Amino acid sequence: MTQPSRASIGAKRNPATETAVLAAAQDILAEGGIQALTMEAVAKRARASKATLYRWWPSRARLLLAVYSASKDSLPTPDTGSLHGDLVAYVGAMLRHWSEMPEGRVLRHLIAEAQSEPAVMEALKAQRAARWHHIRQLLDRAAARGELAPGLDVAACETRIAALAWFWLLTDTIPTPADLPTEIDQLLAPVLAPAG
Repeated sequence: MTQPSRASIGAKRNPATETAVLAAAQDILAEGGIQALTMEAVAKRARASKATLYRWWPSRARLLLAVYSASKDSLPTPDTGSLHGDLVAYVGAMLRHWSEMPEGRVLRHLIAEAQSEPAVMEALKAQRAARWHHIRQLLDRAAARGELAPGLDVAACETRIAALAWFWLLTDTIPTPADLPTEIDQLLAPVLAPAG
């Protein structure tokens, strides 16, 4: 017996359908990997129409990016009292997320696809601008505590942190939890205010 399709409410996104689509996509990724995720498979599992999926996510890459973006909502924004502690906690959680969940493979796939697909590159840039605010929050708090070197470009520092994390992801060199504090020490050495 077939399940009825979820009702569409036109161009405006139906929150229940959006949740069902993203959950279906996450399940398919977990079960079969990126190659198993097709718009048809997601629509069928979510009981939504393919037209709805393509209206909200014009390509498979856009849907993958939405799945990845939604998964980042679970990451904490720690406040340990120091930038080093905050980054060990935040970056550590992100690296575990990439290692243990399908989203790490999704992000690698999207970065690779973006090299030849301008639309995917633009979507990645937009996602980064909207979603990498966690690191900026950690840096802003560190600046307010006087931890950062005078005149430091906080945006450039944010990019440096993100770039190192992506390097680890893309080269499959994610540090172990035991090694991460030392890696963060080395990353922060040029950006911290002199002691005393």
